[in-house]
Amino acid sequence: MALYLDSAIASDAEAVRLWGWVKGITTNPTLLAQSDTPPETTLKKLVTLTNGPLYYQLMASNKDEMLTEGRKAFEIIGSQTILKIPATPVGFEVVASLSPEITCSVTAIYSAAQAAVAREAGARIAIAYVNRATRLLGDGIALVRDMASVLKGSDTEILAASIKSPQEAAESLQAGAHHLTLPLAMLQAIATHELSQKTVEEFAKGGIGLK
Repeated sequence: MALYLDSAIASDAEAVRLWGWVKGITTNPTLLAQSDTPPETTLKKLVTLTNGPLYYQLMASNKDEMLTEGRKAFEIIGSQTILKIPATPVGFEVVASLSPEITCSVTAIYSAAQAAVAREAGARIAIAYVNRATRLLGDGIALVRDMASVLKGSDTEILAASIKSPQEAAESLQAGAHHLTLPLAMLQAIATHELSQKTVEEFAKGGIGLK
């Protein structure tokens, strides 16, 4: 299992690097637009701030342009690249073409059938937007569960995104997600519980430690 930072802000990446338990960074076009530097500059900076994968989502819409963009992203990011390719017919063609040379994920999956196509196309990661799927389909956790059933025994793992609460994060993992990607505030939230802090304070009042 891995927990990823979902952000293109360098200060966020610098913060989680110090924590030691965040294993990589995911970006998308919206997140890159929030950075104050051009996408290429932002990616070059982010890759220096993580030892793990850096996800980049393709923006082009036709196959040839998507192939070119994917290879350009790999030139910028290097071996840490994981391409995010939309779950569309042309997207699956691109995954099949690029996956032998660049690690690929399929993003915006909304059905178990699409997860099966992602697997057959060679994707290493299938991405589910959990909270968005709940809003659009009624049950994003059920989507993760169905994807996990279809992908069981394969080399394709599930990354759960669009997580809006610690409970949703835990339920996604319980449903079969292998990894989670979360914005900085949500990463902080899943590491925090008021009873944990209260317990620490109680120990501090009556305990003694090493000097």
